[in-house]
Amino acid sequence: MNSLSFPVVHPSFQKLKHAGRLLHLTAGMLILVHAISHFQQPESSRIYLGCLLLMALDIFILVFAGKNILNDMPRVNLFFRLTEILFFLGIGITLLVEKQWLMGTVHLVLCSVYIYLFYCEKKAQSAEYVAIHHTGISVPGLPESKFFLWTHINGVDACYDSIRIETASSGSYEFDLRQNLAFEELDQIHEFCRHYLGAGR
Repeated sequence: MNSLSFPVVHPSFQKLKHAGRLLHLTAGMLILVHAISHFQQPESSRIYLGCLLLMALDIFILVFAGKNILNDMPRVNLFFRLTEILFFLGIGITLLVEKQWLMGTVHLVLCSVYIYLFYCEKKAQSAEYVAIHHTGISVPGLPESKFFLWTHINGVDACYDSIRIETASSGSYEFDLRQNLAFEELDQIHEFCRHYLGAGR
């Protein structure tokens, strides 16, 4: 038996993809608020203010006009997420230098959150796969995929359009398949189960 892998729909990946627009909108609002705050300062820089407003405008256009761009062109989404990271990092460092400890720390925390989101979104751009090997089964997950040895798997229930994996320690994982399994693939999964689990499921 050769190893077998097939694309699945992971609920956490889908939630992250759908939340992308809201996260961009949040970042755009924070940038706009910072721009207004900067404008009210007596020695505000018009160039800096213009850059902030342009950045916020770009993000709002992306969110409202480019509704499908985030899904159809994932690199655009990652580019804007990177821009948001650099913004929060720059503002956070600037505020700390100016000894505004609370707001500086808040911006650096936001930067850390968006770095984590960037990492997860980058991972979510690749198709999610369940892979069955002779050593065990790997399932997609955030922030990292998980691998379970056969000794840690209680059962596998595979159908043509879904698969459920029951583990001894982490509960069960159930995924819908992106495309129906061929009869040979389903039979191969059952053969793995018979061989390693002593089950015909």
